[in-house]
Amino acid sequence: MTSADAVIAWARGLSPAAGGTRVVAVEGRSGAGKTELALRLAAALSAPLIRMDDLYPGWDGLRGGVTALHDWVLKPLADGEPVRWRSWDWAADRYAGWHEVPRGDSLVVEGVGCGARVLAPYISGLVWIEVPDALRRERALARDGATYEPHWERWARQEDEFYGTDDVRGRADLIIDGSVER
Repeated sequence: MTSADAVIAWARGLSPAAGGTRVVAVEGRSGAGKTELALRLAAALSAPLIRMDDLYPGWDGLRGGVTALHDWVLKPLADGEPVRWRSWDWAADRYAGWHEVPRGDSLVVEGVGCGARVLAPYISGLVWIEVPDALRRERALARDGATYEPHWERWARQEDEFYGTDDVRGRADLIIDGSVER
């Protein structure tokens, strides 16, 4: 059984936390492999996937992405209201169109910030992916190359501050080794 298979089996047993919806958050630093795991999890649960990369208001927007996830997605979901979010247009440096989120049994959220302490009341289960720094950087730059490289340190400082105050790893329900086959 792979790590992804174990996470999927675990997630299927979680109770709803937000208005009758089971919300699974996949967290870890940049380059840890969150998206890959979240895609597999969302497919297995037949759940929508919301990526924090689509919510951050720019390269200095980690905390803004957390606020967007709370205000546009998780709180309305818990309150039984329509759920919709705006995507960040990285090229235009502004928010763009709205996206509706269909109601269902499950929702998967992934990215740095989705395990924030303020979001904990809405999260059914929190997964942390642990990967050594050098491997994370190698993966992230292989994935995003020249687009991300000038912002690596800037983003890492935000991660350091965020994880220093929110202790996401310490509050995770599952910690998996992302440096091995998932």
